[in-house]
Amino acid sequence: MAGHHPKSARFVAENENENENEKDSDGELIKRIVERDREALTALYERYYCPLQRFLYRVTGDLDTAQECVNDVMLVVWDRASSFAGRSKVSTWIMGIAYRKAMKLRSRQHKWNFRFKAADWHEAVEPTTGTEGLTDQVASRELLSRAIGRLTSKHRAVVELTYYFGYSYEEIAAIVGCPENTVKTRMFHARARLKEILQGLGQQDAGDGIGS
Repeated sequence: MAGHHPKSARFVAENENENENEKDSDGELIKRIVERDREALTALYERYYCPLQRFLYRVTGDLDTAQECVNDVMLVVWDRASSFAGRSKVSTWIMGIAYRKAMKLRSRQHKWNFRFKAADWHEAVEPTTGTEGLTDQVASRELLSRAIGRLTSKHRAVVELTYYFGYSYEEIAAIVGCPENTVKTRMFHARARLKEILQGLGQQDAGDGIGS
């Protein structure tokens, strides 16, 4: 399952409009999981493994931890599928579970290594395209990855959910459990910090490529 390639930044929109003739929608899979259908859980697991692993790796900074956390998230989905009320997208609900799991893990970590290992990253997931201008002025994806890795966990989560997964601020607020204005504030500070970090890494013009 870990070998699948992640979807693009449009993952959220695409996943909510699956071809009904080819795949069950996320909502249908959740209904089947409520009925304890293990094949439905496997299908949802395969659909979300790479997006979840990418997001969790960004937040925790550790590949092994991210992989374990994916399993923990899907176990929660299995145990609590009946609690999904349909007030949000299934993807928003699942990413919210992942965010809370990741933040609990981060709170237990005593040290954080800011050195982003590009080799580990490329083994984990294939970087996606379509980042809506975030990397237009950055020559090296590895450099940007290092810069994002130096943000706080909360700022990394907002950047990842916005640019790589295509969530709206309203959806991110639901995922991370805070007001929408707080999400906007975190994004503002994340962008400002990214500019500083990229400039410090020798990319004096990189900050101009980050969205306004």
